[in-house]
Amino acid sequence: MSKSKYVFLLERGNHSQEKLLDDYITGEIIMDKEINLRTSNDMFNCLEENIYRVNDTGASISTACSVSLLHRYCDNLPRDIFFVPSPSFFFVDDVDGIVCKLILPPNAAFRQVNGQPCPSKDEAKRDACLKACIKLHELGALTDFLLPGQGSRKIKVSTTNNSESNKDDDESFREELYEMLIPAVLRPSRCKLDSSFKLHFYYIEFIPIPADRRYQMFGLFVINRLPEESEKLDVELHLARARIVKAGIKYLGKIEFNKEEMILAHNFQEMFLKVLLDRSEFTPSYILLGNDGALDMDSTFYLLLPIKQKFYGDNMIDWPAVKRCLSSPAFQDPMGLSLHDSYLPNESLKLLGGTYNKADVIGSLVYTPHTDLFFFVDAILDGTNAKSELNGATYAEHFKQRLHIKLSHPEQPLLKAKQLFCLRNLLHNRQLESTESEARELMEHFVELPPELCSLKIIGFSKDMGSSLSLLPSLMYRLENLLVAIELKDVMSSYFPEASQISASGILESLTTERCLERISLERLEVLGDAFLKYVVGRHNFISYEGLDEGQLTRRRSDIVSNSNLYELSIRRNLQVYIRDQHFEPTQFFALGRPCKVVCNPDREATLHPKNIDPDRRENCNLRCTKSHHWLHRKTIADVVESLLGVFIVECGFKAAFAFLHWIGIKVDFENSAFYRVLDASSTNLSLMNYMNISELEELIGYTFKRKGLLLQAFVHPSFNKHSGGCYQV
Repeated sequence: MSKSKYVFLLERGNHSQEKLLDDYITGEIIMDKEINLRTSNDMFNCLEENIYRVNDTGASISTACSVSLLHRYCDNLPRDIFFVPSPSFFFVDDVDGIVCKLILPPNAAFRQVNGQPCPSKDEAKRDACLKACIKLHELGALTDFLLPGQGSRKIKVSTTNNSESNKDDDESFREELYEMLIPAVLRPSRCKLDSSFKLHFYYIEFIPIPADRRYQMFGLFVINRLPEESEKLDVELHLARARIVKAGIKYLGKIEFNKEEMILAHNFQEMFLKVLLDRSEFTPSYILLGNDGALDMDSTFYLLLPIKQKFYGDNMIDWPAVKRCLSSPAFQDPMGLSLHDSYLPNESLKLLGGTYNKADVIGSLVYTPHTDLFFFVDAILDGTNAKSELNGATYAEHFKQRLHIKLSHPEQPLLKAKQLFCLRNLLHNRQLESTESEARELMEHFVELPPELCSLKIIGFSKDMGSSLSLLPSLMYRLENLLVAIELKDVMSSYFPEASQISASGILESLTTERCLERISLERLEVLGDAFLKYVVGRHNFISYEGLDEGQLTRRRSDIVSNSNLYELSIRRNLQVYIRDQHFEPTQFFALGRPCKVVCNPDREATLHPKNIDPDRRENCNLRCTKSHHWLHRKTIADVVESLLGVFIVECGFKAAFAFLHWIGIKVDFENSAFYRVLDASSTNLSLMNYMNISELEELIGYTFKRKGLLLQAFVHPSFNKHSGGCYQV
């Protein structure tokens, strides 16, 4: 037999290389000797091999390569300095041949398998290894490509994209643009305002704490009746210096509006929204109202109107107050307006632009061009005029020296006035705020104004009415958010009945992020939901996947509970439209009478909402448009899944929490048939009772275990191989 020839180059003086070469030469001599001494000249053209094939992938394995695959599987098992996992083979002579008994390490998917009787030890070993590989694949310890790793054959828990979990953490903080849902119950029907309507009437109740202010009673009027749960709305509106107004609504039936009343109501709402939010439009001498009679389908429809202090059936709306405000000179055509020329000192006052009855001036809104400010007139100070003293000088001298204004009618009594406020977000606690302006607000600061410097804008627009109107935007914002939470509750209830048990306020809390600056947020619920989710997913994986080791179980759990997976599941259920991630900004409060003018469409979307590059100037990217777009982090959307899970646990218990997880797409169960298989399998560990004092341990921790096999397994290191059970790694 011809031999191959080789040339080896060794490092001079390297004894380890010399020894290795000697071993190669010795092995070659032994192999040649075996060949020369063989007694049979029979040749085997083909060895019959058993083959296992995976239909889904086409991957296959035969008895010839099963041994190496099994060793590779053991190499991938967890190890430490005290333990190196490897298979053990024992051979038993049987009547029909030699049987190989294969023992796997304690941290393998299973411990033992017996092969079929074979003519030789090598064939018996290969047969046992093939049988073990088949079982490993069935248990999920081998993938569908018959490689060691996390299996995919027994997927019972839905994961959307396992590769997502390997992305950078920055991916979770990526922002994307989404629409915010507008409550369907507040959306208008396609109709004109110059039509008759039957509207549902809700009385808005204000309870000030302390009771130091008076508030004009108001009513909310909507086309569709609100859900019953929203009628229990109870919200605290936080004013300056720890003052609170508790607000709520009470349903009082339906009221019919004729065409004229609908126009009056629309104009009144447009009027007070302009005064509160767009007061620069009130500086001209003439203000046009009711320019747009159509209803915007992308906005909300409701009316906020003053009601009488005592209810009178269908006459509860204070129409005289509405008409009085709308009859003000500012809303009259200047061409047809006749000024009050007759001046009666005891009954009239000369204001900037005309002479008016004192009764019209009291409880009105005036504008002072020299300061560009608006004021509520609370009273007429009959005992005080411009000749009265103010800090050592008269009012007339003060205005002349400080403002260079010479008063023409110093004999007129001064007006006691309160400056028109700026709207604030009243949904968060302002107790710690202590600015100078809010200190004046606490004491209800008044000033004295000469009538001739004041332009009369709205008759009958008193400070009591203004105080109520300052509360309504924050109240309506909370009501809209509550209605959105109720819509989500209805969606979930249509899929699983357990959702009907949860409160809408709980859902709202789980949808409200900390950026809203409200007294509720999802943070606490998220912590609870996150802990529970990791527990139930880890438990489910442990019970369902007996072929996975600790590392594989951890990776599978991480894939399921990762932010990327929760984000994908949330998007599938459209949860992003319900999330509230912006604080209430009164300047972006839009309602009937003040439509949003930033029209958003696909062509303008990128221009209106540019990508947020600078996180410190995020408010510039949150422009309110007709589609209510806002930017959301992927992690924020994922957090909402955990917070919703948390509120289900708190309010409804584990059964409802599991129902929610099934709905969102995480198919885990607490009652799993495989659970009893795990308990039965743990009985093999009872042989270790002599190695450990279980009673002493139970007494120490104060708990008696029903299934002591699992407890024993928790203390077994994989290097311990004196029993047939598992170890703490499986």
